[in-house]
Amino acid sequence: MKLNSRAIASLLTGDVQADRIVPPTGFTAQLTIFVSGAMAFLVVFALALSLATGRLAERWGNELAQSATVRITAPQNQMAAQTAAAVRVLETTAGIETVRVLSLEEQQVLLAPWFGPDVPLADLPVPQLIEVVQDKPGYDAAGLRLRLQAEAPGAVLDDHTRWRTPLVHAADRLRLLGWVSIVLIGLTMAAMITLAANAALAANAQLIAVLRLVGAKDNYIAKAFVRRFTLRAFVGAAAGMILGLAAVFLLPSASDEGGFLTGLGYQGRHWLLPMVIPFAAAVVAFSATRFAAQRTLAELA
Repeated sequence: MKLNSRAIASLLTGDVQADRIVPPTGFTAQLTIFVSGAMAFLVVFALALSLATGRLAERWGNELAQSATVRITAPQNQMAAQTAAAVRVLETTAGIETVRVLSLEEQQVLLAPWFGPDVPLADLPVPQLIEVVQDKPGYDAAGLRLRLQAEAPGAVLDDHTRWRTPLVHAADRLRLLGWVSIVLIGLTMAAMITLAANAALAANAQLIAVLRLVGAKDNYIAKAFVRRFTLRAFVGAAAGMILGLAAVFLLPSASDEGGFLTGLGYQGRHWLLPMVIPFAAAVVAFSATRFAAQRTLAELA
């Protein structure tokens, strides 16, 4: 019994006589619907996590790779001269699009989370920061460091590589963890539905024996169980998907202030991806119930 067009049509239309084999209510029905709904609810969040971390890794990789910072540490009487020398080097370097010297007010804003808003930068030996934005081809970082060392000995180029790479790797691993979670959820759902199908088949062992006596084939009996459990899984997963999407919709929207924790929702066409979950659950239920039915019917023979 393959999941082709004929099998799909059989699942949708059904057989009234065959459907009587499977009890419409009871523990197995409730278990199948509940497990499918709960797993679909979890998949919605795991999928949202994977997509959000993918966006985060891409944003960190693109934005941080295009920016760099030059930090100038020098005596106060040499700070202006070395800053001007560093700016001349940066402005004449191929691959650099813009160069901007940060003001004391901007540096104070950067230091406020650690030292408070009233830190007196003018009285402290705070390095001068220069913001550098590169263009598409980029620049030769090694060559630029040598030029800065010659023209402005107190200038240090920080291209964010040391801490950008671990962040991107962490986001990629978190995205992979989300997909692994989705696979594990699917396997757990298949195992639970298999147990429910086995319980239903065992509970109806006497009825199955009578059906065999009157000439019913195992394929006919199995179809009844497969159809009932597949539809239960689809209905439960659809309900869980709707509840999961409603919960995701209520999450805070993405913002620069909130960072990653406010960007866990779906964006754009990604809202359509959870619609696949009920159909995927139906396929899992179909395969699990078919396997359970064939094995249990062979044991009852």
